[in-house]
Amino acid sequence: MSEKSYTIVKIDQLPSEVEDLIHKGHVEDEAKNGIVCNYKKFSILIKDKEGLIIGVLQAHTAFAEIYVYDIWVAPNHRGQNLGRKLLEELESQFKGKEYNNINLVTNHFQAPEFYKKCGYDAEFVRVNKKTPLLSKTFFIKYFDDEDQYQLRNT
Repeated sequence: MSEKSYTIVKIDQLPSEVEDLIHKGHVEDEAKNGIVCNYKKFSILIKDKEGLIIGVLQAHTAFAEIYVYDIWVAPNHRGQNLGRKLLEELESQFKGKEYNNINLVTNHFQAPEFYKKCGYDAEFVRVNKKTPLLSKTFFIKYFDDEDQYQLRNT
């Protein structure tokens, strides 16, 4: 029997040089197919008058899409439309810049109705049969841009 020539390890956070290695590999693979990846992480912050962060939206771009993976508003500032303001700022930052859509996912106990009120369409629900509060709704909101970023260099 041959000896195993690899190990598998779980870590909590990738070092930046590994993230760079992965990014470079993806860019090279996509370029072979005439695709521009355009992967970039970013955040949008809301600060109060004292400069304290009271709201955050974290996301990334990939191809002609934006993926929101976290929205948070400080508990004592909820109910003031700050979540909506974060989404509106996201949309204004990318509208007219060759993006197709914004994607996000929320659990049933979180904010599916909020995203519907913000103009996002529920594409599908993944039901958690054991813990229904953890069922996930996958949302999308389309831009009407004619051109799309990932095809720019083809």
